[in-house]
Amino acid sequence: MYYIWTDESDSYGKYYANFYGGILIRSEDYEEVLHRLQTVVESVGLADEEIKWQKVNAYTEERYKKIIDELFVILKEGKAKMRIFFRHRRHEPSGLSNEQRRKEYQMLYYQFIKHAFGLGYSNPSGERIRLRLFLDDMPLKKYDRQEFLEAIYNLNTTIGFEKANIRIAEGDVAEVNSKKHLPLQVMDLVLGSICFRLNDKHLIKDIDGKRARRTIVKESLYKYIRAKICELHPGFNVGTNTGITKLADRWEQPYRHWSFVPNNSIVNEDVPKKHKQKNSPGQPT
Repeated sequence: MYYIWTDESDSYGKYYANFYGGILIRSEDYEEVLHRLQTVVESVGLADEEIKWQKVNAYTEERYKKIIDELFVILKEGKAKMRIFFRHRRHEPSGLSNEQRRKEYQMLYYQFIKHAFGLGYSNPSGERIRLRLFLDDMPLKKYDRQEFLEAIYNLNTTIGFEKANIRIAEGDVAEVNSKKHLPLQVMDLVLGSICFRLNDKHLIKDIDGKRARRTIVKESLYKYIRAKICELHPGFNVGTNTGITKLADRWEQPYRHWSFVPNNSIVNEDVPKKHKQKNSPGQPT
């Protein structure tokens, strides 16, 4: 069985929008991974608090770094996989109806679940694999929510899922609260950090032209997370698709980014390109 937890971050930013993140754990690693995450959270004294990017400050920074250490050891061991999805606002979809634009959240979320983990390459044995999805609270009204869930269940009929013999059974998609799911919480740290850096939030200054202490701390934690990613992907570029040498890498790689470009997209020249700082230690080369 595969367990996947998913969540979203900023739907709109200066450069990038539609941030989604997910973490996958296989049933054979489930108990161990959850125990290890719980153990490190308890060891840093945060067992009674929700772990999340919004809570990064001078008090939590070093504690969060220890949690990130354990998370990336788990990823490196192949006992979990993480995927981050986003879209550069310069690449705008064209030819969409008003209804399609209204359903942007559902449509992109669907694409993320369908493709981001490379599930179609995950099961060469062909044995039936059950997939359970835990989605953080969705901002959808009743009808839209039901329609979205039906689309997720219909993934069973897609070529990739049929090829890998992956099945989402009735009741295997659950809407959950991240406070009760550590995989969602640790994934939020990574997702939040990527959103923070790609939209240049580390450059925000107050009316006196100075960066807030918390902004500086968040940049420090982002750089720490990026260094961990670079251990898995030397030369990692945070703002583009993670490279592959074979199609199966879409499944096999423990950590990947997907910079989504819609079909029939057009370039919006009013949206600036990514700001780059020369020789910035946080900027990939």
